[in-house]
Amino acid sequence: MMKVFFKIMTIVWLLPFQLFSQQETNRTKYFPAEKSFPNQSPAKKNTWVFILAGQSNMAGRGMVEPQDTLPDQRIFSIDQNGKLVYAKEPLNLFEPGYAGLDCGYSFAKTMLKKVPAKINILVIHAAVGGSNIRQWIDDSTHRNVQLLSNFKEKVEIAKKYGTIKGILWHQGESDANQKRIPLYRDNLNTLFDKLRTIVNNPQLPIVMGELGSFSKDPIAFEAINSIIRNYPQTDPFTSFIKTGDLMHKGDSLHFNSAGQRTMGERYAIEFWEKFSSKKK
Repeated sequence: MMKVFFKIMTIVWLLPFQLFSQQETNRTKYFPAEKSFPNQSPAKKNTWVFILAGQSNMAGRGMVEPQDTLPDQRIFSIDQNGKLVYAKEPLNLFEPGYAGLDCGYSFAKTMLKKVPAKINILVIHAAVGGSNIRQWIDDSTHRNVQLLSNFKEKVEIAKKYGTIKGILWHQGESDANQKRIPLYRDNLNTLFDKLRTIVNNPQLPIVMGELGSFSKDPIAFEAINSIIRNYPQTDPFTSFIKTGDLMHKGDSLHFNSAGQRTMGERYAIEFWEKFSSKKK
């Protein structure tokens, strides 16, 4: 009887670890097995660079699938050493235990349909999950990443390879509370000034994304979204994309894979229509 009891207890004790292992296997199932490096860097004058910044929904928490790992000869990213690679999801450089599908590759694929044939797209990741906007402003260290300093490093890398055309920003979940909501609009202004100063372009386009409509705290999330939607009225070099029709991955917080791909498409369309189509 005691042997049966200990066997049952062992199974009960091991079950959480087995479930975690299975979840981790599912999360990484289609992660690319190797990096693909170009034989030579594309012409700097023909490379448009976009920096992904914010927290987890820009860092990416969707399930990576085979379609997200097919390299394109005109879409690039960087590895941990700042070396140019053909982009494959996940692009996240900082959170190996959380990394999943973000919107960067989808954004780049959509941009290729609009830009001249000679143009290449380089997407560089600088987003870290769970970071609030004040941590970005104060250059705080979050999940072992010094946020603004890391952004500066990515800007320097970006300038080696091409021209920084814009920032894709998705953040606000960590600020969707009674204390931080009243400060969010001014904090956006302060941070965007800092980011543009770092890039040395006071008119650098920044496209924001609404928070998901599926939150368990919809009033707080809508308060942040209202600020995001109204912000471009006072900053003509910003815009935003809508996300109200997109779904979460089951946690009422993070966009699922289809949502991430749609976000990438919307970021590209919004950037092109507002900031590039008249400059062709």
